[in-house]
Amino acid sequence: MSATNPYAPQSGDSSYGVQSYDLVLGYRVRTNRLEGTATIVAVAREPLTSFALDLVGLRTSRVRVDGASARFSAGPRVLRVTPPRQLAPGTVFEVEVVYAGAPAPRRSRWGAVGWEELTDGALVAGQPIGAPTWFPCNDRPDDRARMRMQITVDEGYTVAATGVAGATTRRAGRVTTTFTSDVPTATYLAAVHVGRYRTRTLTAGGDGVPAVVVTAPPALGAAVDRAFAAVPDMLRVFAELFGTYPQDTCTLVVTADELEIPLEAQGLAVFGMNHLVPAAQRLVAHELAHQWFGNSVGIARWRDIWLNEGFACYAEWLWSDASGGVPMETCVADHYARLAAKPQDLLLADPGPDDMFDDRVYKRGALAVHALRRTLGDSAFFDLVRAWTSQNRHGLVTTDDFRAAVERAGGPDAAAVLSRWIDVEALPARP
Repeated sequence: MSATNPYAPQSGDSSYGVQSYDLVLGYRVRTNRLEGTATIVAVAREPLTSFALDLVGLRTSRVRVDGASARFSAGPRVLRVTPPRQLAPGTVFEVEVVYAGAPAPRRSRWGAVGWEELTDGALVAGQPIGAPTWFPCNDRPDDRARMRMQITVDEGYTVAATGVAGATTRRAGRVTTTFTSDVPTATYLAAVHVGRYRTRTLTAGGDGVPAVVVTAPPALGAAVDRAFAAVPDMLRVFAELFGTYPQDTCTLVVTADELEIPLEAQGLAVFGMNHLVPAAQRLVAHELAHQWFGNSVGIARWRDIWLNEGFACYAEWLWSDASGGVPMETCVADHYARLAAKPQDLLLADPGPDDMFDDRVYKRGALAVHALRRTLGDSAFFDLVRAWTSQNRHGLVTTDDFRAAVERAGGPDAAAVLSRWIDVEALPARP
């Protein structure tokens, strides 16, 4: 069991840390066939006679460690590798895994997650343990790494993936695109989306905010333009409140399929065609905010997920207020009333794996953030937020780190306000 990953104890291996993933992938939409070669550079944290890679539903045909053939055994969730020689602590080593199969979601206590075949394409829903359905990895939220992906699909299909897109080449009816991310990325935030897409570029969202590229099925073009027309203004508002946009890319993908919820990834988010309605505007704001909270400032433990979802939910209310929608205080009052009507048995600072995606985590987290704002005042509160995102840019944090930042900003009284919202099950008075 991983000491820092008790919410997903069967995932990840704490005996080593990954520095980079280099994935060469070929995917056939018609047959849902994935062929891959993963080259992983890692460093041993303790003496290694063997180590585990998470891999689900795909067959491994060859493993090499530092260029030499390595013994391996494949179980339903884990590929265990025995290198030709023991690796001493601090040793940097390279693992090459050749694998293939028909990728599919894995069953989990949170539902089906991972690679999902669509009507005419595919997407990845990685959070929290879906990454191993399409590449071998150390699937831990605290083991972030650089990523490079070279992805080949049939002519007529377009790929959107984590990282900055490089040159595209065509050969024998196949199209290959390379994506590179030098930003440390958690495995659950790596994504690949394949479909018959067309690319649109939106106006830049303000100083320091990159242009936004929206990929969508051509037939949905007009609806996409309407649904995402406010994105540049959202990015401008969030950059003012949270600090400069922290990612290298901002790609919004829309599938021709309906999705239950939008899904964020590093520098990217995917929406279903059912999200192209005015009522889903808040979801666009939510996923954009995750580029600061969760994707840049990352959590080291799943128990701290409220830091991602509370701030992203609060960003929905901030955008609503800033854009002339439902005022902030109305959002606060409405969601407080809904929370008050629900069971008071959730501890925000440690909700437990079954409740980590419970709506109470999202809304109570947002109310905790608003309570801090009321306590500190707007100037000190947004100074705190911008310092938090700047000092922890592409880093890992815990709830205790946030407590310390709150106490520095507002002293023991502010820390006590935070504690009442995250360390006690009973709902505090409305902020």
